[in-house]
Amino acid sequence: MDRLRTNSRLAEDVLIELDRDAGVSLHRQIEASIRASIRAGRLRAGASLPPSRTLAAGLGVSRGVVVEAYQQLVAEGYLASRSGGYTQVAASMPPAAAGAGSAASMARPAASSAGLRAGFGADSKADSGADSRAGFRVDFGYGRTDVSQFPRAAWLRSVRTVLTTAPNDRFAYLDGRGVLELRQALCDYLNRVRGTQAVPGDVVVCNGYGQGISLLIQVLARRGARRIALEDPSSDDDARVLAGAAGLEVVGIPVGPDGVQVDALDAADADALVLTPSHQWPTGGVLSAAARAEVIRWARRRGAIVVEDDYDAEYRYDRSPVGAMQGLAPDHVVYCGTASKTLAPGLRLGWMVVPPQLVADVAAAKLLADRGSSVIDQLTFADFLGRGEFDRHLRRMRPVYRRRRDALLDALRTHVPELRPAGIAAGQHVVAWLPPGLDEAAVVAAAARHGLGIQGVGRFRIAGAGPGGLIFGYAILSESAIAEGVALLATAIREVRGS
Repeated sequence: MDRLRTNSRLAEDVLIELDRDAGVSLHRQIEASIRASIRAGRLRAGASLPPSRTLAAGLGVSRGVVVEAYQQLVAEGYLASRSGGYTQVAASMPPAAAGAGSAASMARPAASSAGLRAGFGADSKADSGADSRAGFRVDFGYGRTDVSQFPRAAWLRSVRTVLTTAPNDRFAYLDGRGVLELRQALCDYLNRVRGTQAVPGDVVVCNGYGQGISLLIQVLARRGARRIALEDPSSDDDARVLAGAAGLEVVGIPVGPDGVQVDALDAADADALVLTPSHQWPTGGVLSAAARAEVIRWARRRGAIVVEDDYDAEYRYDRSPVGAMQGLAPDHVVYCGTASKTLAPGLRLGWMVVPPQLVADVAAAKLLADRGSSVIDQLTFADFLGRGEFDRHLRRMRPVYRRRRDALLDALRTHVPELRPAGIAAGQHVVAWLPPGLDEAAVVAAAARHGLGIQGVGRFRIAGAGPGGLIFGYAILSESAIAEGVALLATAIREVRGS
């Protein structure tokens, strides 16, 4: 099946944001956003757009607004209408960049002038003690994906396709970036959904975020980096341990309600900064457009690298998707993504979009590490993406995780209303801040005595104290288990207060 013919995508599958206070009509904003995506190559010639009714529902506008925008773009030659209601990027649109590996492939499309897209996150966000936590009645362990929902039948179809159609030379040793089919499919997906400016020549396939950050740290250390900055709090133990092993100093940048505090960057004197800007882990803050712009200015002044850990951007519930920071500064931002939160961590599939000046070194480090990731897995995922199965799986899982999140918020309101949930608009976890005077460590310990597994924010702080909070991972729990767990927490809190 030709993936470009699918017409079942929702609004979150095309990066469009509307500013109702901008003084510009909504259909003009939609026009400008789609036009800019086509010009920048994020929407390629022949790519299908969502049906007007579907896009209108996702954006919260009337269908007529979307129809008017589509008609204008058809008249301008950007889009083409087909029988049956399909709307596609016109086949006559030129490609944004030349083929992978050529000098022209390093050329970058012009940045979007629409002003609608907010520029702005890893399998390191995993519960490393899962086996030791099996004794809990309910476990809110963070970073776990519901692997029981893995799309086995669709994946098997892609495996069969690969084994029967892949050229023989694909099964030989490849270069360190990974197979071209997957790098192209990832660029198509990321440019369309995450607003990146990715070309296949800049993509390096890796075995999850852990290996990706390891390769980057090795390369940065060899290039003279001396200090790496992490968000504080942060669960990126991979970066902390690997940076120390490479001789780099690790410094924490405080996190506020909206993400990392950019006014502390200059004092950190760092050569690289690791961020989760679309959904800060663990607090859930979203880095504002102004803060993202300041981070980019800092990176350019310093000649520094920003590592964008886009670990759960596919799951957004209460707001429009936020574009990737890499799209604003592809020469200074390394974009990191994985299949760990979307499909299954056991696949060990990850990818990085690397600035051109680092690609050769990162690819060489990957070759040295393991001679490349599994070719069959890469080709299978490429076919899975190309068939539209990844989009379909995400559309199926978003309402599942949203119902579980809603069950958690309802239970918190009912049993422990004094806790303040944060970061609820996205992801697979929620942080709830404790009221003053309620000790985080005491609550976690009391919860364990009552058969509840839960972690506090404090264990993820790099330097110093901060407000107490609890991390609720809800992705693998049923709604009844979530309600039971919060009830156990309420009992534990009463015990702590009574003592």
